[in-house]
Amino acid sequence: MSPTAPWWRSAVIYQVYIRSFADDNGDGVGDIAGIRSRLPYLKSLGVDAIWINPWYKSPMADHGYDVADFREIDPMFGTLDDAERLIEEAHELGIRVIPDIVPNHTSDRHAWFRAALEAGPGSPERERYVFRPGRGADGDRPPNDWVSCFGGPAWTRLPDGEWYLHLFAPEQPDLNWEHPEVRAEFESILRFWFGRGVDGFRIDVAHGLVKHPELPDLPPGRDPDDERPRQHLDHPHWDRDEVHEIYRSWRKVADEFPGDRAFVAEAWADTPERLAAYVRPDGLHTAFNFDFLMSSWDPKDLQSVIDGSLGMLGAVGAPATWVLSNHDVMRHPSRYGRRTARRWVANESYRPDGPLDFALGTRRARAAALLMLALPGGAYVYQGEELGLPEVEDLPESVLEDPTWERSGHTDRGRDGCRVPIPWSGRTAPYGFGTGEPWLPQPDSWADHTVERQTGDPDSMLELYRAALRVRRGHPALGDGTMTWLDSPDGVLAFARDPGFVCLVNLSAEPYDLPAHSEVLLASGPLEDGRLGTDQAVWLAV
Repeated sequence: MSPTAPWWRSAVIYQVYIRSFADDNGDGVGDIAGIRSRLPYLKSLGVDAIWINPWYKSPMADHGYDVADFREIDPMFGTLDDAERLIEEAHELGIRVIPDIVPNHTSDRHAWFRAALEAGPGSPERERYVFRPGRGADGDRPPNDWVSCFGGPAWTRLPDGEWYLHLFAPEQPDLNWEHPEVRAEFESILRFWFGRGVDGFRIDVAHGLVKHPELPDLPPGRDPDDERPRQHLDHPHWDRDEVHEIYRSWRKVADEFPGDRAFVAEAWADTPERLAAYVRPDGLHTAFNFDFLMSSWDPKDLQSVIDGSLGMLGAVGAPATWVLSNHDVMRHPSRYGRRTARRWVANESYRPDGPLDFALGTRRARAAALLMLALPGGAYVYQGEELGLPEVEDLPESVLEDPTWERSGHTDRGRDGCRVPIPWSGRTAPYGFGTGEPWLPQPDSWADHTVERQTGDPDSMLELYRAALRVRRGHPALGDGTMTWLDSPDGVLAFARDPGFVCLVNLSAEPYDLPAHSEVLLASGPLEDGRLGTDQAVWLAV
């Protein structure tokens, strides 16, 4: 990797789910002051940047993804001054800051939507959103058959008879991106935050925004709940070609500011080719690699995804971006801790097969971390994955807050299990998260997962991540670049990176004899007699 290449091509970015990271004021909810207090920890971990989930003013119908004001910080999290101090202090430690941006929709409490409700049908104010009359003689049926990602219809009828579109919760009305005021407003928002020093944005639902102008029904034979296009059937509201015009204009805004400001897209696309369209040279910089996240613990599946991602993204000059977990999916030690290896289907609520073998899941998660961090490109680490946290699968129904729980008629528990506040210290809850009762309860088993308990333990997940990031930062072969697959038996992934680096991952049932090497740089577990055990990974200097 060239020392002059942009930072984002190789960056390891740590995802801060702000509600669950660190609580400074004792109200049970994480905040900006809590993040500031933990910046030294993030520095010691060795990450290059932090991505912060929405911190904007919000009624919190979807934990901040329903934004009422993009230029104000929600009082639950702090103030605009707090945000500016966080950016400054992070930069002093060499850590970049990337907030979320949510362009597909606003809160129903946003000034624009309130004005639209007051102005009534046919008004200019309603043109900023997607309002339509209903079908049927009385207009009492939704304008089309679109379905909300949280369950139920994607339309809500108002007392005046019109319907408005919300691909998520009813409190999140979709914007009309054909309207010039919408486009101008978001370019202004980008400049507002770039001017305050942020280093980029993670774009929520980047494959959304543009809708077919005629709002047709979904193509026959497809699952209306599936957020990910399949065979690119000219989907009426996902991954439409017209969205790239928007991101070309955003790229120009980013280029107005110094310091390699960057975007990462949360884009669900049908194929690597469709994903690559988001990161062409005049578009966005990077995009999450959901195919890697959804892969089963299977060598052929993993190798196929790696090859497809590197091939298509490399063809447009973009780096790959690898991720194992985030705030929307079951934590990967719990996914990997089931005996049945299967590929996860896009937008499916992950329903694990069989009981959890947490020792198995942890062993595989350690190996997966070394695989991810050895691949060419950048990587994202979701808060708590460096502690080996499992999914909390037994939260009481009374505490569930994810909109999916209510919208599904209490059949889908939603995403709260991966959002439980993380443990820092002590033997009992709240484990140093704060002084108040956390907004979601932490399990007793997390006493062995705290930062305090794992620090200094060479066998801990935390020290494995610290060591991996230290090696990654110092080794000239790692970060952006290329890789070459090596000959290996079935079930073993083996690849080289120049100069002088080899990564091996054993997914077979038998131990694997290590090839000739000069040094073991790092292993996910103990090596016995120079052999790599099942579900283990190793980095070698050759």
